[in-house]
Amino acid sequence: MKIAVAGTGYVGLVTGVVLAEIGHHVTCVDVDKKKIELLNKCISPIYEEGLEDLMKKNKDKIIYTLDYKKAYKNAEVIFIGVGTPEKEDGSANLEYVYDVCKQITENIECDVIVVIKSTVPIGTNEEIEKYLNENKINDVNIDVVSNPEFLAQGTAVRDTFHAARIIVGAENKRAREVMEELYKPLTKDPYNVPYIVMNRCSAEMVKYASNNFLALKISYVNEIANFCEKVGANIEDVTKGMGYDSRIGNKFLRAGIGYGGSCFPKDTKALYYLSKEFGCEMNTVKATIEVNKLQKTKLFEMAKEDFGDSIKDKEVALLGLSFKPGTDDLREAPSIDIVNLLLDYDATVTVYDPVAMNNFKKLFGDKVKYSETVEDAIKEKDITFIVTEWPEIVNINLNKYEELMNTPIIYDGRNCYSLEEIKKTNIKYRSIGR
Repeated sequence: MKIAVAGTGYVGLVTGVVLAEIGHHVTCVDVDKKKIELLNKCISPIYEEGLEDLMKKNKDKIIYTLDYKKAYKNAEVIFIGVGTPEKEDGSANLEYVYDVCKQITENIECDVIVVIKSTVPIGTNEEIEKYLNENKINDVNIDVVSNPEFLAQGTAVRDTFHAARIIVGAENKRAREVMEELYKPLTKDPYNVPYIVMNRCSAEMVKYASNNFLALKISYVNEIANFCEKVGANIEDVTKGMGYDSRIGNKFLRAGIGYGGSCFPKDTKALYYLSKEFGCEMNTVKATIEVNKLQKTKLFEMAKEDFGDSIKDKEVALLGLSFKPGTDDLREAPSIDIVNLLLDYDATVTVYDPVAMNNFKKLFGDKVKYSETVEDAIKEKDITFIVTEWPEIVNINLNKYEELMNTPIIYDGRNCYSLEEIKKTNIKYRSIGR
C-alpha cells in the first residue's frame, strides 16, 4: 500500500519504518527541516535500538520529506503520529493533529483511510472524521480509524513487531478491511500479533485505560516501598511474593523514584481531566499523579534529611538523566526535578548519562558539569544520586565509589545494587523500600 505518516517522532518514525519493513511504500512527513535532512542520511533523530538499521535496510521503500502536499495527494492510508502535549489544565493539546487534518483536506485526491496513532481524548476520532469531511476540497471518501500505539521508548521497534496486540477502532466495513490488509503481515508468522477490532471510542479508551493502569501500579508499589522503609520490610521480597499471584503478575512491580516519559505523565493527567469533564472523577488516577509527583524528589528529600541545609556545600554526582534506560528522552524525567532542587540549594552538580547528555545540556547549559564516564562523574564527590539504571551504572565495581568519592554516600533511586554486596563495603547507602 501507499502509506503516508505525519510526524517523525518515536511513534511516527517507528511506525513508518516498520510498515516499510513489512512491505508497504511509506512517505514520512515532518515540518522540521533538520530532522528530515538527518532522516535522508539514514540517521535517526531519536535513540531507539535497531531503528537506524531498519532505516538503512528499507531506504528504497521510505521517503522522508517536508512536502506534505505530495505525500498526502495519492496516499491510500495516512497515519497521524504527531504529539498531543498536555495543556496547563492537563487536557490534551490537539493543535498539531488538526494542523495535519487541515493539510489532508486541502491535498487528498483519492479515497483515503486516516489513522489516528496519536493518543487523543475519547471521541476525538469522530470529531476528526466530521472535520475532514466538512472541509475536504475534493469529492473523496474519508474514513477515520483509531489505532493507538503501545510502544515503550527504548524498545519501540521490538514492541511493534512483537506487540501484545494491535487495536483497531473502525466504524465501517471498508475501513476494517483496509486495516486488516495493511497489518496482515504482522498477524502471521513469524510475528503472530493478536489483532482486535472494536469501535473507535473503545479503541481510544483502551490506550488511556492501559497506560493509567500501569502508572497506577507503579505508584502503588512505590507507596508500598515507602511504607516498607518505615516498618522494616524489604520491597524486593514483597514484590517477589506478590508477583507469583497470576492475578497481579510480576510486571511493573519494581520500586523506584517514579515514572516519566512522554506517555504516563501526559495520559494520566489527560484521563483525569476527561473524567472530571464528564462528571465521573477518577480518584485512583488523581492519587497516581500525586504519588508520582512526590516520588520523583524522594532522593533529594533523603539527602536533605541527612544533611539539612549543608547540602549546599556538597559536590554531588547524578548518574542517569533519561527517564529510563534505552532512550535519550528527558520528558518528565526525575533527574530534572532533582537537579533543580540541588541547584536551588547551590550544590555543585556533575551529571552522567550514556545518551541523554546533549538533551540535558539544552535544558541546563553550564549550570551543571558533564562527565563522559561514571568514574569521572563520581570522582571527588561527596554524594552520588542514582536516577536511571543504565547498565554502565548497574555494572560498576562498587569499590570505585570508595576509591574515587570523597565520602562514599549513595542515594539509589532504582535499587541497582544488592544489599548483600553493599554490606561488604564502607558505602553509606540508601535505596527505595529496603
